[in-house]
Amino acid sequence: MKTSHKSRTPLILLIALLIGGALLWHHYSSGKLSIRIGVLHSLSGPMAASEKPLADAIQLAIEEANAAGGIGGQKIEAVVADCRSDATYCAQQAERMITEEHVQALFGCWTTDCRKKVKEVVEEHGHLLFYALRYEGMEQSPNIIYGGAIPNQLVMPAVNWALENLGKEGNPAKHGKRVYLAGSDYIFSRVLSILIKDLAGAHGAVVVGERYQPLGSATMDDLVADIAGQQPDIVFNTISGPDNNVFFKTLKKNGIGAAMMPVLSFGVTEVELKGAETAPMAGHYAARNYFRTIPTHENQAFVKRFRDRFGEHALLDSPAEASYLNMRMWIQAALEANSGDLHKVQRTILRQSLLAPEGIVSLDPVTRHVWKVARVGRSREDGQIDVVWDSGKPLEPAPFPAYRSREEWNHLLETITSPQP
Repeated sequence: MKTSHKSRTPLILLIALLIGGALLWHHYSSGKLSIRIGVLHSLSGPMAASEKPLADAIQLAIEEANAAGGIGGQKIEAVVADCRSDATYCAQQAERMITEEHVQALFGCWTTDCRKKVKEVVEEHGHLLFYALRYEGMEQSPNIIYGGAIPNQLVMPAVNWALENLGKEGNPAKHGKRVYLAGSDYIFSRVLSILIKDLAGAHGAVVVGERYQPLGSATMDDLVADIAGQQPDIVFNTISGPDNNVFFKTLKKNGIGAAMMPVLSFGVTEVELKGAETAPMAGHYAARNYFRTIPTHENQAFVKRFRDRFGEHALLDSPAEASYLNMRMWIQAALEANSGDLHKVQRTILRQSLLAPEGIVSLDPVTRHVWKVARVGRSREDGQIDVVWDSGKPLEPAPFPAYRSREEWNHLLETITSPQP
């Protein structure tokens, strides 16, 4: 008995529908197998050397999470944009990642200018940015997680320690010290100078000089000549990262060493020391929440994994470690939510705490900043930094230090008219 063409047609259509449905399901489920997150860091331009370790740290955390099974069986996929050392372009990439790439979170930015421009984008879209840099504070946003330190978690305790413990040889006095403020001409340095002057006054110290260099300065002879002329007991240095190479070489050229005039820096990390002539910085001090030399098992295991993945000479510093802990914190929140969905993670992220390479960190649900230990390290000839002091316990974040009202801090910020990076 022959089967008619008409009787075969429904069967063919059914098979076609089943095949089409299977292909559609495969396409859809393949897309669902990955949870996309956006990485916004400069991989070209003057900021590339500083920012690449942060992108590497994010990638390491993602690979570790995926090797452990991902989030509910879904892999995490990093969508990376090169911000080209341009804050406006970075904000445009943030917009594209949210509206076109459909990422569930953003990780990135370095400068204050970049953060503020991307802040506008994530607030407009109700999205989420994880920011890893220590910064000047005076900010809170319901759409940002701040993994870096603010002044009360780093600058203020480090300055207090320095005023009590540092000074020229032959001047052990804890009060009446002469201090000099050297910085780059942008908002971070100027806000920190306000805080340092407040603390210096409380300690009975005298600010004998204050000078700011344009970003990317090729020479600092005038600055160093002024420092030499003022003869301070301590120099508080807020010069931007790469510019520190010029600053310390000029100090050495003029015969100014750590014993004669110790410098405490807030913008020097192992990345700046790497590839630079490190001898001029030897003996001087740096304030950070993380140093690669922290002797804990958790940190040394992290350093080994980072070097195994990116090479023995891969650059690793405090911002990179904070970038790693930001990504780990998002992963924990996603695991708790059993989903990488933006809105579900926003509900679980605020109760996260973890053992990071720097120590135990917890996210403060009110300020959305991380509790962090403050540390001061002393630079070695080989470019490593040894910890000489720490706060002993994580410090609660206070974006607006309590000795002024928020309105007063905002007014002070409005008076700072220097260009931002």
